[in-house]
Amino acid sequence: MSGHHVVPVRVYLAVFAALMVFTAITVAAAFVDLGALNNVVMLAIAVAKATLVVMFFMHVRYSTRLIPVVVFGGVFFLLVMFGITMSDYVSRGFLGAGSAWPRPWAP
Repeated sequence: MSGHHVVPVRVYLAVFAALMVFTAITVAAAFVDLGALNNVVMLAIAVAKATLVVMFFMHVRYSTRLIPVVVFGGVFFLLVMFGITMSDYVSRGFLGAGSAWPRPWAP
């Protein structure tokens, strides 16, 4: 396998520093009450950290064009599965279906 890209150590150190900064931001954001935005902020930070790990430590950035297509395809189908799951979860309770216990009184 002679086509490997040699990544300088400073790139790994820069990615490590960025991951540490994102970790500090995650800890700082945990102490701030943002209401409904807490989950959005935490997920955004987690996606940024995961992107750094996949791009640099898993060498997706320096691979052939097929590897990013496979990665994005996998992420796309993961999002499709989340969408299907969330559509089922959100639709529970429509028409009174999905309740665990019958209510003893009428509303």
